[in-house]
Amino acid sequence: MPIRQGVEVFVARQPIFDQNRRVHGYELLFRTSVESNQFDTIAGPHATAEVISNCLFAVGLNNLRGGKTAFVNFDREMLLQEWFKALPPRTTVIELLETVPPDAAVLAACRSLRQQGYRIALDDFVSQPGYEPLLSVASLIKIEICSAPKSRQEEMVRTYHSRGLKVVSEKVETYEQFEWARKAGFDFFQGYFFARPMVMRGNQIVAAKIHYLRLLREAQESDLNFDCLVALISEDVAFSYKLIRYASSSLFTRRGRIQSIRQALVTLGEDNIRRWVALVTLSRLAEDKPGELVLCSLIRARFCELIAEQLVHARIQGQAFLMGLFSLLDALLDRPLDEALAEVRLAPGIREALLGLAPEQDALSTLYRLVRRYEAADWDEVDRLVDKLKIPADVAMHAYSEAVHWANEALILHAA
Repeated sequence: MPIRQGVEVFVARQPIFDQNRRVHGYELLFRTSVESNQFDTIAGPHATAEVISNCLFAVGLNNLRGGKTAFVNFDREMLLQEWFKALPPRTTVIELLETVPPDAAVLAACRSLRQQGYRIALDDFVSQPGYEPLLSVASLIKIEICSAPKSRQEEMVRTYHSRGLKVVSEKVETYEQFEWARKAGFDFFQGYFFARPMVMRGNQIVAAKIHYLRLLREAQESDLNFDCLVALISEDVAFSYKLIRYASSSLFTRRGRIQSIRQALVTLGEDNIRRWVALVTLSRLAEDKPGELVLCSLIRARFCELIAEQLVHARIQGQAFLMGLFSLLDALLDRPLDEALAEVRLAPGIREALLGLAPEQDALSTLYRLVRRYEAADWDEVDRLVDKLKIPADVAMHAYSEAVHWANEALILHAA
C-alpha cells in the first residue's frame, strides 16, 4: 500500500525484555512529518487508519517487531477513531497514554479491543480516583522505575499481580536497576540497561573471548596478514565451517569449489573479510549476553553505513559500519568502552567518535549521535543532525527500515 503523497514516516523501536533478558516485544515510536514530533491527527477515522497502516507497513511492521509483540501508543482520539484496525490483534499491544480519561466511550472502545484479541497496556499508570475502571480492561501496567519509592513500587507490583495483570518497569537504564526491578517482581523491563555493563574490575577475559578478540584485532589491520588470519580461523572448527559456507554462497562469484580457508578469504576480499570476522566474533562474544546486543549492534552498523553512503563530502562507509558494530563493545565485554575498544585496535577516528573525543564537525561523530537519537525517537535532534549532514530527512527513515531488515537477515545467515 503506497504512502500518501507528502507524508514522511519516521519509526524507531525500543525493546521490552522479560526476566531472562530476552526480548518480549518492541515499543514503536513514530511520527508522520518533519514538522510534527508526534503522530499527526488527520480528519476522519478512515483516513487515520489508512495513514497508520501505510506508516507501519511501508517501513515494515514485521521487520520492526522481529517476530515479537508490537507496543503502539494511542491517545483518546486514536482509540475512538479505531486506528487499531490497521494492526494485527494477536501481536499488538495498544498502549494507552496516561492522558486518556476513563470515560464511557474509552471504556467501551477498550472492551471492544479486548473482544477482538488485542491486549491493552496502561502507560505511566498512577492509581487515582476515577481511573479504577481502566484496570478492568488492561493486561499490562507500565511504571517508571523512578516515579515512586521502591517500597511503593513493590506494593503496586503485588497489587496488580493479584488482579492478574503483568507489570512493566520503564526507563531501566542500568544493570543494577534491572536487578532490583526483577527481584521486586516486575514481569517486563524497558530501557537501555543492556548497554550499560556491570563492570567487574580485576576479572580476566575468558580464554575463548581472547581468541575472538585476537581475530577481531587482526582483521582491523590496514594490511591484512592472510597467514595470521588463516591460522586463527583454523583454530576454531565452527569459524572455519562458517567461513567456507559463506564464501561458497551465491553472494560471491567464483570458479570451482572452495577448498581451503585461504581460498575462502581471497574470495571474500578485504572489506568482506573485516565484516564477516566482526559479525561472527561479536556473536560469540555475546553468547552470555542478551541477544538484543548483537542485533542492536548490527542495526547501528548498517544504519551508519547507509547514511554514510549519502555523504558527498566524506567516504567513510567502512568506518561507519565498524563504528556502529563496535558501539556496544563495552556491554559485550563488561568493561568501560575505552578499555574495550583498546582490545580491537580500531582506527583512531572510530575510537574518538565512540568516546566523544572527536571534533564537533566530525562526520563519524555526527553519525553516531544520529543513530543514538534515532533509537531514542528524539525527532528534534534527528532533524538537526540530518540537516547538519546535508541529507534529506526521509533518508534516515529508509536507512533504519533497511538496517533492521538487514540485521535480521544477517543474524539468520551467520547463525547457520
